Amino acid sequence: MSITIEHIRAALRAAQDPNTGLDLGVSVKDRDIQLDGGRVAVALELGYPADAATLEQVRGIAQAALAGAGAPDAQVSVTWKVAAHAVQKTLKPLPNVRNIIAVASGKGGVGKSTTAVNLALALAAEGAKVGLLDADIYGPSVPTMLGVSGRPESRDNKTMEPLVSHGVQANSIGFLIDADSPAIWRGPMVTQALEQLLRQTNWRDLDYLIVDMPPGTGDVALTLAQKVPVVGAVIVTTPQDVALADARKGLRMFQKVDVPILGVVENMAIHICSQCGHAEHIFGAGGGQRMAEQFETPWLGSLPLTLAIREQTDAGTPTVVSDADSEAAGLYRAIARKLAAGVAALPRDMAGKFPSIVVQQPT
Repeated sequence: MSITIEHIRAALRAAQDPNTGLDLGVSVKDRDIQLDGGRVAVALELGYPADAATLEQVRGIAQAALAGAGAPDAQVSVTWKVAAHAVQKTLKPLPNVRNIIAVASGKGGVGKSTTAVNLALALAAEGAKVGLLDADIYGPSVPTMLGVSGRPESRDNKTMEPLVSHGVQANSIGFLIDADSPAIWRGPMVTQALEQLLRQTNWRDLDYLIVDMPPGTGDVALTLAQKVPVVGAVIVTTPQDVALADARKGLRMFQKVDVPILGVVENMAIHICSQCGHAEHIFGAGGGQRMAEQFETPWLGSLPLTLAIREQTDAGTPTVVSDADSEAAGLYRAIARKLAAGVAALPRDMAGKFPSIVVQQPT
């Protein structure tokens, strides 16, 4: 029996992408399959950035599935492309920004900004085009963490060009005010400042824009969650009960405004002494993972409490770029891959796929 397109489709549907959990045939179209006599060629396109090892892993899974369907010599090519995904129903995605991801916490001091910066750099290291928006108006830290200063250039006196550091486009209120000047603003002013930073920055063809949200779940954070067109949110917490109680509030806030939770990251999960190597769970163990299980949200991973992460971030050379081969950098990259795969599994944005419908009264 000769193999058909339906046989190939069935084989790919039975094979699973290890990163998204979706079947490999979910996005395969007829034009991606070529049959020429006994020759079979299939082109797969992943929806998340993937390095050579990941592409080879998926290719091997697809080839094994096709061999089981009677095409042992099938040629499989695997590439990736990040698509735009759906945002809140009342909002539309930004031009030139395919996916906005909010990184939030219920309280300050849990390493949210450090996590956001390293995740942005990890996604960029995978090959994605990434931006970072510092939405923490009262305490902007992204300029320091990225080691970049100066004021954004305006070429038309209306919009701003993002500053670029370590391959990541960035903007922050910290670029627009003096380093020692406090932002003594009320909620509406903060919201307006964020919207200007978001919408008046000329982001250049971004796959992902990471938004470092202000801590807490007050009026400002809620307003931002309602006005920023995000595809999902990441909750950063530490394992201790006090932090977890506030993180749960942050998670529920996003749920109430219909923003998907892309996952939970547990920061400062374990401390390893730089002198003797002793490992200790200073803030408790497993709290973040238990919270993820309680709310049935993805568990993205845990990160250590180390002196190096703090020193590298304070120096403007975060771990992912300054110590790329370290265990900590590997953890950030693994979390970023899970995050990108989670975004790829979301419904795609269809707002721009259909023409506008205009209803006119008869004359």
